[in-house]
Amino acid sequence: MPAFHTVKNVPHTPVQMFELVADVEKYPEFVPLCESLRVRRRTQSGDGIEILVADMSVGYKSIRETFTTRVTLDRPRLRIDVEYIDGPFRFLENRWKFLNQGDNGCEVDFHIAYEFRNFALGMLMGAMFDRAFRKFTSAFEARARQVYG
Repeated sequence: MPAFHTVKNVPHTPVQMFELVADVEKYPEFVPLCESLRVRRRTQSGDGIEILVADMSVGYKSIRETFTTRVTLDRPRLRIDVEYIDGPFRFLENRWKFLNQGDNGCEVDFHIAYEFRNFALGMLMGAMFDRAFRKFTSAFEARARQVYG
């Protein structure tokens, strides 16, 4: 099963980076392969946790796929967990953690693991997804520079 994990230090606060990643409706503006993202449902709990159900459409050249995920925005712990619900994958999970580094900003810990349901689709899109996921943290770093300076 393909997986990618990276840890990056950025000159922004953990809260700033959390809010940037939590703003999923903006993903089509800067996330690689993301063509659209629609939040179907948004629920709040009393303990600072928000859960979204969202459809993300990705594409490259003539290939288009849409998948649905449950996104748990855990503000008290500065953690975002993404669980797969439906689409072209057999499995997909994604995790973001934002750790305070004092005056040096924060450490962004990003992990994603996935497996396509269909072997042929995996062969066709796998390398493209792998490259895109490796660019995710850089895309968010660039977005943070644009938003926060």
